[in-house]
Amino acid sequence: MQNPLSLLAQVEYSYSSQGQAPSPAVLIAELLIALLVIVAMWKVFTKAGRPGWASIIPIYNMYVWCKIVGRPGWWVILMLIPFVNIVIGIIVCIDLAKSFGKGAGFGIGIALLGIIFLPILGFGSAQYQGPSASPGVAVTPPPQPA
Repeated sequence: MQNPLSLLAQVEYSYSSQGQAPSPAVLIAELLIALLVIVAMWKVFTKAGRPGWASIIPIYNMYVWCKIVGRPGWWVILMLIPFVNIVIGIIVCIDLAKSFGKGAGFGIGIALLGIIFLPILGFGSAQYQGPSASPGVAVTPPPQPA
């Protein structure tokens, strides 16, 4: 019989199944990808007329992102709730795409493949057109032909 106290022993978990740390090449690649996304978000914030440094401040960047797309600031609270944050994140990504004149498909791309679509938005020719979701603004239907 196994000693029951041995079940409480700590187990050392590592990065791979062989117990080896990732190679320096993998770490450098990860850092370069992270840097690309940070610079792209900085550029998107700058295009929207917001300070670029706001993109690197946790929580505050979500608040500024909500303001860029026209959503209320309290949506940040929704972004912190598990499972709800997935839906809200997709909505905000679609709003971001629409705020730059892109379609909903591009917004889904930002949500699922931000590493590709954020640099396209940041470094591409897309211009900020204002918030796509304006809370509290009544939308009047177009006039009907007589």
